[in-house]
Order: sequence, then C-alpha cells, then structure tokens
Amino acid sequence: MAEKKPARTATQPSATKATSKATSKTAGKATEKASTGFTAEERAAMRERARELKAAAGKADGERDVLAKIAEMPGPDRAMAERIHAIVKANAPALSPKTWYGMPAYARDGKVVCFFQSADKFKSRYATFGFNDDANLDQGNVWPTSFALKELTAADEAKIATLVKKAVRKTPA
Repeated sequence: MAEKKPARTATQPSATKATSKATSKTAGKATEKASTGFTAEERAAMRERARELKAAAGKADGERDVLAKIAEMPGPDRAMAERIHAIVKANAPALSPKTWYGMPAYARDGKVVCFFQSADKFKSRYATFGFNDDANLDQGNVWPTSFALKELTAADEAKIATLVKKAVRKTPA
C-alpha cells in the first residue's frame, strides 16, 4: 500500500507560496527603485500635464489657467511671469496662452512655442524662459532655446520681445 503523506498544517506554507512571497517582495523593491527615477516635482508636473490634456478636451480657458498658475508663484517669479505674459501677448497675439506641465506657455495651432518655468517649480536657482522646436529661432547650426532669468530689466524685456516676435514669424517656403 502507498505511504500516506502527513497533512499540512496552517503554520507550514507551501513552497510555491514562499516563492511567491519572495518574488513579490523582490518585485516590490524593483518597482520602488524604478519609481525613484522621477523627483516629486517631476511626478507632480506629469500629473498636471494629464489634467491639462483632459481640460483641453473640455475646451478650458487657457488665459484663465495661465493667470491662475502665475498667481500661485512666489513673489519674484510671479513678477517675472506677469511681465513675460504681457510681453508675449503684446508681441505675439497669434499665440494662445495655456498651461503646459503646470507652467505658463504660449501655443500656435495647439503646439507650445514658448514657456515660463518658475525657479520654484523644480527647486532651481533661477527661472527659465524657453522655446520649443516650433519656435522659428534657427540660426546656423547652434542657437539657444532657453534663457535663465534672475530678474528682468528693460533691456531683458526688449530682448525677450525680439525673440518672441522672431519665434512666431512665418518661415520662408
């Protein structure tokens, strides 16, 4: 007659359960390591971008959203963002204000041409005014696409106005 195996008790986990638990712990650690690739600020910006895409589908008011983002900024960044907003509106009325990753941005045909990034956004030491590749700033083989801002002088504002005008000009066919 065949020998009977003793019944398992509740205190003895099966080999497959033990292996499964070990695999889960290892997978959890791998997930933790993978998720540390983005900072909390970057993850927040991605969540804001997802909200922006949903709002765009609902035809949100870009001007209102941009002004709300500017109002949330700390003092010095807010002052620069307000000036840049006025400069862009005055020099490139064809651009539509919208938020982009939680930042004030200005788009043509739905594509962001330029944007303002508060120093506080990613805990950097200066704010940034930048241009995407839809801006017509090409000059030779190398040209700047973003500028660090500590404060805005009248000369800086004139330079930004010139760049914004150049960014939205029609390119020759």
